[in-house]
Amino acid sequence: MALATRTGRRPSMTRTIWDSTVGKKTVMAVSGLIMLGYLVAHMVGNLKIFFGTSSFNEYAHWLRTLGEPILHYEWALWIVRIVLLAAVAAHAVCAYQLSRLDLRARPSKYVHKKPRASYATRTMRWGGVILLLFIVWHILDLTTGHAHPGGFEQGRPYQNVVDTFSTWYGNVIYLAAVLALGMHVRHGFWSAAQTLGAGSRARDRFLKTTANALALLLTAGFAAVPVGVMTGLVS
Repeated sequence: MALATRTGRRPSMTRTIWDSTVGKKTVMAVSGLIMLGYLVAHMVGNLKIFFGTSSFNEYAHWLRTLGEPILHYEWALWIVRIVLLAAVAAHAVCAYQLSRLDLRARPSKYVHKKPRASYATRTMRWGGVILLLFIVWHILDLTTGHAHPGGFEQGRPYQNVVDTFSTWYGNVIYLAAVLALGMHVRHGFWSAAQTLGAGSRARDRFLKTTANALALLLTAGFAAVPVGVMTGLVS
């Protein structure tokens, strides 16, 4: 209100939505669903590694030629990366700001012991931090090669994946992130549905079942690759 008085005009609708708690939750829900769609597609692509070296490497090459000849080499892949980066940034910023708003809304001092956050809330916060750190490591490992354990080979993703999961720490990092992802998706999908108005008594059971199924599917699907390398099924 003070800003509107000083400038003589009202804040834009976009600014009003962004500044509101409901607006931030909506941005988190939409960006979360964008990332969820990407994760499902990414998991399906990862599973092609079980069809052999040629199949997996050809799939990786296809990603870079997607959209040709209308789009140039890797343009479609960069569009996906930019949209995904924007979704991750929006999701993280809104999560942080909502957390700060929640802290400010509490009294500065408590007569009794401050109530602890729920298990789901703590899981989402720490899970989000773990996933952000994992994304950085994953890019440095299998996209740029700067953190790759062996000799990173451009254009040979199959061998790069095998190299990563032939190390104990590569498996530990990846599987820990996959477990965090499963818990994040389980609670996040449910929260997004409620925020976007999809929840109701009639649909609650279906939404909970869907959230559990998606979390289990993504956890098992992503974990299958390092397990396949560890067991010698992928080599």
